[in-house]
Amino acid sequence: MKKILSKVALIFLLLLALLAAAAWFLPQDFLTVDSGTVKADVIIILGGGSHERPLRAAELFKEHAAPAVIITGAGDDEINRRLLLQNGVPPAVIQVEGKSLTTRENAELTLRLLRAEKVHSAILVTSWYHSRRALACFEHFAPEMKFYSRPSYFAFTRKDWSRNITKHIYWEYAKLPGYWIRYGVCPF
Repeated sequence: MKKILSKVALIFLLLLALLAAAAWFLPQDFLTVDSGTVKADVIIILGGGSHERPLRAAELFKEHAAPAVIITGAGDDEINRRLLLQNGVPPAVIQVEGKSLTTRENAELTLRLLRAEKVHSAILVTSWYHSRRALACFEHFAPEMKFYSRPSYFAFTRKDWSRNITKHIYWEYAKLPGYWIRYGVCPF
C-alpha cells in the first residue's frame, strides 16, 4: 500500500511541477482570458497598466461592443478619461469610479454603479496578464451579472516584455491564490 501511495504522490508532484513550468514559461496561455467578440451594456476599464487599457476600450466602443464606459481605479482615472476622449469616446457616455485601489475594490465599487443602473452585462478591459483574476473577481462579487474579458495585448510577446511587465506577470501568480484564500475568488 505504501508503494502505491508513494507512486501516486510522485505522479502528483511531477504533474504539479509540469503545471508550474508551463505557467512560468507560458504565462500568456495561463493568465489571459479573452471572451472574443461580444456585446454588453457597458465597458469597464480597470486602473493600472501602461495606459493601453483606455485605447483598447475606445477601440471596443467604436466597434459598438457597448454604449457606455466606466473607468475604475484611483490614480490614473483622469488620464484614462483623457485618453478615451482623445480616442473618440464622447464624454456623455463615460463614468468614473475613482476610489478603488485594488482589483477587489474595482469590483465592489463598480458593482454599486452597475446595480444602481440595473446593468446586466459588462466587458472588462485590463492587461492580458491581469484578465483571469479581474474576471474571476467581478464574477465572484456579482454572480447575477454576465462579465466578459477583452484584454489589451500590450507587451504580449516575450520579446516585448520589459522588467516592469515581467514583474507584473509574475506577481499575478502570487495574487491568484492570494485572492482565492483571502476573498474566496477562485481563478478557475
